[in-house]
Amino acid sequence: MCGMVYTRENFNQLLAENASLKSEVNLLQEKVQCLMKKLFGRSSEKLSPDQLELELEELRELQEALELAETKAELAEEEQKESKRGKRKGLDARIPKDLPTETIIIDPDEVLAHPELYKKIAEVRTEKLDVTPTRFFRTVIIRNKYKKRDDRSIAPLIAPAPKQLIENSYASTGLVLHIILSKYCDHLPLYRQEQIFKQRFGVEISRKTMGGWMYLVAQWLSLIYEALRNEIRASGYIQADETFIKYQDPKKDYCPNGYLWAYHTPQVGVLFEWYPSRAAECLDTMLGGYKGLLQSDGYVGYTSWLNKKKHRAEKAAIIHAACWAHARRKFVEVPGHPVAQTVVKLIAKLYRIESALRDKPELDRAAYRQAHAKSHLEQIKKILDQEKPRQLPQSNFGKAINYTIERWDALNLYLEHSTLEIDNNLVENAIRPTAIGKKNFLFFGSPDSGQTSAVIYSLIETCRKLDINPAVYLREVLTALPTMNQSEAASWTPARWKSNRETTCE
Repeated sequence: MCGMVYTRENFNQLLAENASLKSEVNLLQEKVQCLMKKLFGRSSEKLSPDQLELELEELRELQEALELAETKAELAEEEQKESKRGKRKGLDARIPKDLPTETIIIDPDEVLAHPELYKKIAEVRTEKLDVTPTRFFRTVIIRNKYKKRDDRSIAPLIAPAPKQLIENSYASTGLVLHIILSKYCDHLPLYRQEQIFKQRFGVEISRKTMGGWMYLVAQWLSLIYEALRNEIRASGYIQADETFIKYQDPKKDYCPNGYLWAYHTPQVGVLFEWYPSRAAECLDTMLGGYKGLLQSDGYVGYTSWLNKKKHRAEKAAIIHAACWAHARRKFVEVPGHPVAQTVVKLIAKLYRIESALRDKPELDRAAYRQAHAKSHLEQIKKILDQEKPRQLPQSNFGKAINYTIERWDALNLYLEHSTLEIDNNLVENAIRPTAIGKKNFLFFGSPDSGQTSAVIYSLIETCRKLDINPAVYLREVLTALPTMNQSEAASWTPARWKSNRETTCE
């Protein structure tokens, strides 16, 4: 019987191979757990039950350290807040007071038959909330033509035709507004609007016709769109992100990915740009010549754009900050690792500090962060430096550590600049409505229609960010557009429009 003779060299080789296989198995198991969590776990980034338990333990320790009187006062205050939150608002608080009112009076038949025999002594009121469905109607514009009675040599007189939003079209401002709000606010594709108009109202408007109207309206709105771009660039702080959406390309037999690039400035607005690619060159229009703060996720397109030779001036003028939400996400995706959970817990402390700052806007944010957040950041850095040589670079924890350390300086910039947010979540929130829309209409009908949607989405999402009713804003804008000069467009951005209305009300 033949046997294999193992030398020490073979044995050491087998040990090394075994260790390598074990490491590979651990990595694969970690990836499987991560994928299972993404598929079947909660979609939000809330703390896991284990992390919540750690948070509760810390809260208990803090509560024990408080004086009894302060504890009772805080508990009483919390109970009062909870009871207020639990109360359901009355009808007057839930319905606007300026709604038109229709009053219906119902009298008994006996009173109606002989009103002289009865005297009113009281009334019982019942309030209902009613709504009138969308109603189509014709608007007929008649311009009378006149001639002078005693002088036939003078040409007949007729009033000039009012300027139209879409010339030689039967589309009124109200109809165009309804289609815009249905598509870009309520996420109804044009083909579904076409079906609704025909089935419920007997009105036939093809999706092709509506698409043409959207294109023409976007051309008009481009004046305000560019003014909004100037406002965001002049603010000195831009949060940037991008999201893919498919589009139809007649040269291809499939729908390739295009991208909506989003730029957001708090209290100013959101601007979307459409490009059929995710290349760094797409940043030229927005960031060329820009000076100020730029905050983004870890996508390398931003750093590669800044590192190009032709953008040396911008690299010197732009301060590029990173996003703590993306860094935190990397550690959340490490399943069951106690050190990773400790890092998540420390990041949670950073967010509690930001929450306290939102409740006290009068505080100097940079000074407050330096006093309260810097020590937590130092703890995180110490843990990362200790764990980096212990973790495999290809493991989820190793990737999270490398991601955070590579961007450490950019992640800490928010300590020095009070304008900076801790993360990029505000611009990501601005993208979410577009994500709902693309789930419904699946793709843009052509490469050109992407920019049409980008223009309209920019104004509607800016309205949402500034707490403006887009129906009111767009109706005024669409009415004014036919007679608007390019120099007047700057005063019609949502922020300027809101400021002017508040000034007028005062």
